[in-house]
Amino acid sequence: MNTHIEPKKVHQGRNIKRLREMLGVKQDTLATELNITQATMSKLEAKEEIDKNTLEKVAQILKIPVEAIENFNDEGALNFIANTFHSQDLHDTSVGFTFNFNPIDKIVELYSEKEALYERMIQEKNELIEKLLSK
Repeated sequence: MNTHIEPKKVHQGRNIKRLREMLGVKQDTLATELNITQATMSKLEAKEEIDKNTLEKVAQILKIPVEAIENFNDEGALNFIANTFHSQDLHDTSVGFTFNFNPIDKIVELYSEKEALYERMIQEKNELIEKLLSK
């Protein structure tokens, strides 16, 4: 009986996409930095295995270690998120980048901005109705 379990193969292109999205980098921005088209970037993210030179360039642009792309998996992603966003020190440079904001605060800020915009739109609509009715 063979009890050897094959390690799950890592899809490097998918890992680039996941890490890029987690870092808030748009696909066309990364493509521009790599001097390739957005369509080529899309194809790169679909590849299971990517040459070492390209991995190094992507890692450098995203400011992450190459090993993050090579070894990233779902469990690692959960640990990455948990350790990054729940640690006391959000300026942990060991992962190659710095968070200088609290993601929850950012969500609240964006919600507040949208709410204020909505309030202004309602006020402008009411003013317009008043003007039309007063004529």
